[in-house]
Amino acid sequence: IYPIWKPKDITSSEVVRRIKKIYNLEKAGHCGTLDPFAEGVVIVLSNNKTKESEKYMNDIKVYETTIMLGLQTDTLDPTGQILKQKEIQFENIGKEEIEKKLKKFIGNIKQRPPCFSAKRVNGVRLYKLARKDVFVHLKPVDVHIEDIKLISHSKNEITIEVRCHKGVYIRQLGIDIANSLGTIGYLKSLTRKSIGKFTQDNSIIFETLIN
Repeated sequence: IYPIWKPKDITSSEVVRRIKKIYNLEKAGHCGTLDPFAEGVVIVLSNNKTKESEKYMNDIKVYETTIMLGLQTDTLDPTGQILKQKEIQFENIGKEEIEKKLKKFIGNIKQRPPCFSAKRVNGVRLYKLARKDVFVHLKPVDVHIEDIKLISHSKNEITIEVRCHKGVYIRQLGIDIANSLGTIGYLKSLTRKSIGKFTQDNSIIFETLIN
């Protein structure tokens, strides 16, 4: 079991390849994709431990994300092209109002997987189709969010902490929250702070892994 703290601008698959090469592993895989623009914990399982991936996938995950308001990109994150811009009527919305909106996303909710995601359709990951301008709009699915805490807010962005189970797309949650506040948005940043007991404190820093 290799808990890795993934930096920004590399893929989860690159993390697995590095681990396999360094430790000369025959078989390895990660327990849940973390987008290239994001940083945080990625669990890599090797050899016979790969059979236990579901166990780690089911662990509660904690994310911290900043949602940029008033703009929307095609990928719902900072790597995409700006598609929409909307004037923000946000000045008069205070902390209590924001927290009231956030509470609506706690518990069992319906969420539509974004077009840019690692979810497979007919064996092909959605983001590979989306990069070819083929956008598949899937039906909403049931997901569960344990808690959402407001960390900070300003005119143009809000930062939240999300505790959730597997299957939650934080990018989609970000745009849904922005919509509930009367505007549009995308994720400016995303950090997976923990998966179960694994955090930055007990993970291997990716940059310390030497080929």
